[in-house]
Amino acid sequence: MRDPVRVHLDEQDGDAPPGALPDGGVRATVARGQAPPSPGTPSGDSPVASTRPAWALAGIWGLVLVAAVAFMTVGANGAWDFVLPFRGTKLAALALVAYAVAVSTVLFQTVTDNRILTPSIMGFDTLYVLLQTVLAFTLGSATVAGLDHRLRFAVQVVLLVAFAGLLFRWLFTGARRSLHLLLLVGLILGVLFRSLASFMQRLIDPNEFAVLQGSFFASFNGVDPALLGVATVLVAGASVLAWRLRSTFDVLLLGRPTATMLGVDHRRVVTLVLVVVAVLVAVSTALVGPVTFFGLLVAHLAYLLAGSHRHRYVLPAAVGVAVLCLVGGQTVLERVLGYDTTLSVVIELLGGLTFLTLLLRDARRASGGAR
Repeated sequence: MRDPVRVHLDEQDGDAPPGALPDGGVRATVARGQAPPSPGTPSGDSPVASTRPAWALAGIWGLVLVAAVAFMTVGANGAWDFVLPFRGTKLAALALVAYAVAVSTVLFQTVTDNRILTPSIMGFDTLYVLLQTVLAFTLGSATVAGLDHRLRFAVQVVLLVAFAGLLFRWLFTGARRSLHLLLLVGLILGVLFRSLASFMQRLIDPNEFAVLQGSFFASFNGVDPALLGVATVLVAGASVLAWRLRSTFDVLLLGRPTATMLGVDHRRVVTLVLVVVAVLVAVSTALVGPVTFFGLLVAHLAYLLAGSHRHRYVLPAAVGVAVLCLVGGQTVLERVLGYDTTLSVVIELLGGLTFLTLLLRDARRASGGAR
């Protein structure tokens, strides 16, 4: 007997007769603003439209290759045996952060069934800020700066993952608790962490606060190459777990009742996906700092360019867009603008505008539906 999940995915790919897509899939597709499957084709896509994701991925990764070559070669006036390893390490760090942010955001939006939410809703960013504030408040900025970077990275990753683990354990030990309750609790804890950090920031010396304030924003220039190996191992481990769950991602978009009917252990799969998200977010945040809106920006660009809800297109597109934004943006920042601005500020500005646009669009849709 075939796996019901695989049968459903085969039906989506066009291996089943027309109309084989369950009603839940139609409802999920319509709810996301896409046209339902037409009687002519099982997926509802024309032959031309079905090739759009492949062409979009080719275009995105072609631009990524151009940006990577430009990053490695533009303005390289020194010895190549020094320039290539130096820039190559920095390029790998940017790609790793881009991968972690993109994958974590797309998977989080999949399990929450909401394209506006990002993992920062659970309080990761505010916990990171609180941790930096506590260290500066208790030890002083000079002592914190002198700490071993690997020790600081390990402590931050462990605390962020432990925080997520406690939330998940509390969530799934009760029979009546849901993912929406997790998001609400994460939002409340985020407000609590922000309030505690703000209180301690008012008590510390102004000079200490001036030093501390720099850690509140993501710095893509300050990625420590010594941490790259450890971060790569953690990201690779989370990616292996996500790869084993890849056949269930599209099914999760259909909602819990339909996914359960198709044979998916919804609670177990959602827990594992959230673990993957927690590790990826912890690694990226500990490496460069909080990036609240970057994931939202690249995820929605990926949805727009891929023109499909299927994760085999959306995930590579999101990673490609994220790498292109970081590598291309860093190249322009360093070689054209001469470090006159900060990449994280530009990214957060664009991500914030994207967030406001999505909120206004959903508000207009809601008011239109009410009429």
